[in-house]
Amino acid sequence: MPHPYVLLSAAVSLDGYLDDTGPERLLLSSPADFDRVDEVRASVDAILIGAGTIRADNPRLLVNSASRRAARVASGRSEYPLKVTVSGSGDLDPTANFWHTGGEKLVCTTDKGAERAREAGLAADVVALGPELDWRALLAHLHDVRGVRRLMVEGGGRIHTQLLQQGLADELQLVLAPLFVGTPDAPRLFGPGGYQAGRLRLVETRQIEDVVLMRYEPTAPGRGGSPSAADHHWLALACELAAQCPPSRTAFSVGAVVVAADGTELARGHSREGDDPVVHAEEAALAKLLPGDPRLADATVYSSLEPCAHRASRPAPCARLILDAGVRRVVTAWREPDTFVEAADGSGLLAGEGVDVVVLEEYAERAKAPNGHLLG
Repeated sequence: MPHPYVLLSAAVSLDGYLDDTGPERLLLSSPADFDRVDEVRASVDAILIGAGTIRADNPRLLVNSASRRAARVASGRSEYPLKVTVSGSGDLDPTANFWHTGGEKLVCTTDKGAERAREAGLAADVVALGPELDWRALLAHLHDVRGVRRLMVEGGGRIHTQLLQQGLADELQLVLAPLFVGTPDAPRLFGPGGYQAGRLRLVETRQIEDVVLMRYEPTAPGRGGSPSAADHHWLALACELAAQCPPSRTAFSVGAVVVAADGTELARGHSREGDDPVVHAEEAALAKLLPGDPRLADATVYSSLEPCAHRASRPAPCARLILDAGVRRVVTAWREPDTFVEAADGSGLLAGEGVDVVVLEEYAERAKAPNGHLLG
């Protein structure tokens, strides 16, 4: 189920608050950073906020720069990105700025919430996602029906938390402001116990006047549904490892990485690693972990080539080694051709025993590159 690239955007105080408890919104960003946010807004197809943010801040959510709006129009896009809000109840104020500025608006809600939102006469399309809010269905609707390929999420904190927890965020742009709020009941970016999906990877830091922008990517593997940004990162690494294999005329060059549920790399390996001329990538990686390691039950194996179901050089093929290790999720780039084994189907063997197998075909050419001499 494809979904847009999801970019989370937030600004927090040094002690992690989004706002204080005063009647006016606390401005955390600097003027130059507000301009950066405007530039990001101009680059996306849609901007999403929660109903709580509409109630608390009454934002307009616009691209303020006339030149950026003109550039959007010149490139064949609408002057403003689609504005999206999410509300389980459908309880939305029709007089809010959100509905009366910018371009098209969309409300994503539940079946019951849709009835209430339509009765309110909102200046927006209303989409019912079912009896409960479903983020995967929402993102699929934006991608498939609305043509959204890049989505900016500006809050609130609960929405950021849910998207990260479900492995649906591709990037977090977090601005750190040089002040403290210190009020326990003020809104935080992530509440107590809110985010348990693993460490993030820092990809950029930048000083913008007196604030600091930090860009992060999630590292935790996805779980069902659309692949996460972390899935793409780890599979790309597996393909890089494949390129390190000593070339062979009788075996494929493959790379593999084993990643824990919290995004920690547990082990990596590649074909013919070390002094073993017949070791396979998944075999080499798993051999570096102790049998029965409890982290393997929730881990993901990333392999540039589908794990083998048959082999002559060892008693157990890699698919069986993965099953015996207790791993329940595999992400691969390329199905094994019949070059050395007829009717190779490691994915079928894994899936038949309940393993979630994800194939990211966009990495197939990278995975095939070290094997070009075998593919003719």
